[in-house]
Amino acid sequence: MNIIDIHPHIISDDEKRYPPAPLFGKRSDWSQERPNTVEALIAAMDEAGVAKAAVVHSSTTYGFDNSYVVDGCNRYKNRLIAVGSVDMLAGDVAAVIKGWADKGLAGLRIFTGGSTKDFDPSELDNPKSFKAWEMLAELKLPMCIQTGPVGLPQVRMLAEKFPTVNIILDHLARPDVLDGPPYANAASLFELGDLPNVYMKLTPRIFGDVKKEKASAETFFPRVVEAFGAQRLAWGSNFPTSTGTLSEILATAEQGLACLSEEDRAWIFGKTAQKLYPALSK
Repeated sequence: MNIIDIHPHIISDDEKRYPPAPLFGKRSDWSQERPNTVEALIAAMDEAGVAKAAVVHSSTTYGFDNSYVVDGCNRYKNRLIAVGSVDMLAGDVAAVIKGWADKGLAGLRIFTGGSTKDFDPSELDNPKSFKAWEMLAELKLPMCIQTGPVGLPQVRMLAEKFPTVNIILDHLARPDVLDGPPYANAASLFELGDLPNVYMKLTPRIFGDVKKEKASAETFFPRVVEAFGAQRLAWGSNFPTSTGTLSEILATAEQGLACLSEEDRAWIFGKTAQKLYPALSK
């Protein structure tokens, strides 16, 4: 099985060439405490046995400047592709997306909140952003959305309005699973199962949550597969944001998904990533 990671990050060690300018004005702690260059990512992938990766731009380090993620991934085109961020409300957003795509960007991500700011989904249904979605449809690029359950109504609206754009929810949209099966608290997540262009990232956050309270990997992950199908699930390490080595993070994911079939795991650890980002198939 070729293992593909669709959610690592990279941080340059050259702040003169790639100066930090974090979104919302506050730089994330992890990017200062555990910075990870593209070279370090490749070394970690080699150690862990990860074949390829879709590297996600660090908005909490560089704002909307995708220079480092694009330059870094272009240096390792045989293994990495870049996922960036733009100002979705800018008047020239369509041209900006086209410009980054021409430089090698293979997908986009909207950061509505997270480590440095509470979630605010208002950007998602702002009509000013629709020009960006139209350009994504034209270029056949997927969009990752970092949000929590509060943003899921907007996700449904976007998925229905732009059915040809694949939407990937970072961190499984952070569902509450602590109530255990049948996971009624995560009902709003499972209700997205009828949208064929909505995909899910399985990252360390959920592998930790299923070990708490009444939840378990053996009851939760089959429920997710039932709702979405393994063909719409993909693994992301969140390395180095999440603590631990890439090898350790991968081992935890493999242990958590051991309850699934070999075919389901093949999709989650590689084939879904290649479906979302065709360049990872080359």
